[in-house]
Amino acid sequence: MENKVKELLKGKLDELNMVVDSVALESENNQLYLRICLDSPDVIDIDKVVLATNIINPIMDDADLIDEKYILEVYGKSKGSDNDEC
Repeated sequence: MENKVKELLKGKLDELNMVVDSVALESENNQLYLRICLDSPDVIDIDKVVLATNIINPIMDDADLIDEKYILEVYGKSKGSDNDEC
């Protein structure tokens, strides 16, 4: 799944100076989540996350990679710690 999503989104976030760092499809409390973590040399604030989500959402809808209903979560990689993590 991660490679497919990264390939679909390759170059689509260039204008925001962001790339997909990781992708996870996870189930919690009987709900499926597609979590996409973004990375950038710049700070990723909430406004950039919203812009990225507006780009990612229709691409994922059109690709129809997941048969089940899911929630899309897009967020930025944590910065400032010894090991930057998603």
